[in-house]
Amino acid sequence: MHIPDGFLDTKTIAAAWALSLLGVGRALFALRTRMSLRKVPLMGLAAAFIFVAQMINFPVAGGTSGHLLGAVLAGVLLGPNEAVLVMSVVLVVQCFLFADGGVLSLGANIFNMGLVAALAGYAMYRLMAVPLRGERGRFVAAAFAAWFSTVLAAVCCTGELAWSGTVPWSVAFPAMTGIHILIGIGEALITTLVLAAVYATRPDLLPFGREPEAGGRKGRPIAGALIYGSLVVVGLVLFVLPFASRWPDGLERVAAVFGFRSRSLASPVIRSPLADYRVPGIGSLSWATALAAFIGAAIVFGLSFLLARTVVPKSKDHAR
Repeated sequence: MHIPDGFLDTKTIAAAWALSLLGVGRALFALRTRMSLRKVPLMGLAAAFIFVAQMINFPVAGGTSGHLLGAVLAGVLLGPNEAVLVMSVVLVVQCFLFADGGVLSLGANIFNMGLVAALAGYAMYRLMAVPLRGERGRFVAAAFAAWFSTVLAAVCCTGELAWSGTVPWSVAFPAMTGIHILIGIGEALITTLVLAAVYATRPDLLPFGREPEAGGRKGRPIAGALIYGSLVVVGLVLFVLPFASRWPDGLERVAAVFGFRSRSLASPVIRSPLADYRVPGIGSLSWATALAAFIGAAIVFGLSFLLARTVVPKSKDHAR
């Protein structure tokens, strides 16, 4: 769903950038007042996981693939404003380092996947969690919210394409919505599986996790979670990424079917050093992609960690 440059006109680009800057700025301001130091490394880990997971496309139907969005997953694990920050960092690195999404269209991509998917998805999760009591109810709420966030982000993308005159709304809406309804099912499954794994190993990291036993389970060092999480990221790169689907994703497929793929700029606005997740000088496609994944994961981890550490209120450095 990463929009390349050339698909959107000037007014849409300007409006999307304005909304994205306002949304990210609001999230950063909110984090300065209530984010705890304990979440800082977890934000880096979440960013690394989402970055790598987004590289792993799964087949959907009709020669189309999808991949994890991760906005609701980050929201449930960390909180909505933290999710906005994590998703924004991932999208910025994907854009400038790997040419995944256009530079001019970055504002729209952040708006769709970093703001709408994260904030509206988390709001739906909270709304669904009211009638669905208990841990199982929270998993169901997260699954539905993950599906909802994927479809809603696709609807926003469709609106931007239609407003730009790229493709009529009546044509793009059923196509984009239809394929992302299916992609959203994969999003829901992956989100639920990851949350279930966290709940089974470190329930204290979830807002609905079990209360700590005597001795302070919630006071356990976060280092263990970082080690296990890093091993998961490495495992995804080495053992899952090589089997990722090569089919085009939902937006690419719709662009090809309705004939506006050619509107993508032939020359990028900024030349990315690792475009298309390839590392110059490495002939093997598999090894080049794996190395690009490790480089990207390390960068998004570092940027998310540093940015989060910067906005943590000094008075809460020792808070949870």
